[in-house]
Amino acid sequence: MFQERTKLAKDRNPDAFLPLTPAMFHILLALADQDRHGYEIMREVDERTQGKVRLGPGTLYGSIKRMLGDELIEELDERPDPEIDDERRRYYRLSGFGRRVAVAEAERLAGLVKVARTKKLLAGHRLKDARA
Repeated sequence: MFQERTKLAKDRNPDAFLPLTPAMFHILLALADQDRHGYEIMREVDERTQGKVRLGPGTLYGSIKRMLGDELIEELDERPDPEIDDERRRYYRLSGFGRRVAVAEAERLAGLVKVARTKKLLAGHRLKDARA
């Protein structure tokens, strides 16, 4: 069964998942460099965005449920040291297919930034200055 699911994920087109919701992309980014539990994902997104993006529990766990179903992320069976870890925590990892989707979304967004530069929306202006 696992081999069948892995093969299906390999054959799937990451572009079919684009554009991702901002919450989903932030979750994938949070898991790109290490496995994390839900609260740690929320903290990492908050820190990385300097508080501009806050994932509430409903958004976070709703997105996680959907991403598990789409095989973008995996729930881990193994845990860090049980002596120091809360047994209620669930840990998540970016799947191989999830990494492909995250790369496709990053490339899509980079293309939009390139267009914004050619339209002079970013040329020499800081976003703060452009709103004034």
